[in-house]
Amino acid sequence: MGNLEMSTGDMREVIRLLTAVERTPEQERRLAIARERCAQKDARLADEGIEWGVPVAQALEELLEGSPGADMEPGYTHAFQALVAVHFSDTYDLGYWRRPSWFHTVDEEMTRHGVPADLAPAALLFGGPPIRLPHPGDAVPWMGTFPASRAAEVVAAYEAVLDRLDPEVRETAQVLLEPMRVEAEEWEETKEAGRTQDTVFFWLH
Repeated sequence: MGNLEMSTGDMREVIRLLTAVERTPEQERRLAIARERCAQKDARLADEGIEWGVPVAQALEELLEGSPGADMEPGYTHAFQALVAVHFSDTYDLGYWRRPSWFHTVDEEMTRHGVPADLAPAALLFGGPPIRLPHPGDAVPWMGTFPASRAAEVVAAYEAVLDRLDPEVRETAQVLLEPMRVEAEEWEETKEAGRTQDTVFFWLH
């Protein structure tokens, strides 16, 4: 269970920061903010009496070095999200979900009505990071990425089946439909302006 958020940006900028041999001043500025976010996350965990094997701040440094020291720790996922957060737009709140597994039930009904599997909600939300990370080892956090260029496909696929869905499933589909409609419109503006915000990022935590 957790809060579901989405944001949009250029994932290549995140990967370039992770792999840079020499960082630009702008990369150093963003990295400093990400480090502070990681330290704040560790402080909140400590206040809650939670101790992970690899703190988030340490996980970030290990990712930057290209040498994660554990195979299964949530700290790496949170560290990667901190890097995404300093490159992407402000988050759009998609609500609190008591049972994230519900999205797989939604997938089953929507695909049965003809929505392609790679456009169904769980495929968007929980497809994982764009790079290999140690497994978080728990139900959350989960993340997913989706090309902004395909947002219009999601809108068309969902609208085509909306009136045939069970009311609860329809309500969930609409949670994603509205922001993806906005993303489809913004993608067209992004192309015309020559900007590179080409990735939609989903984060359940």
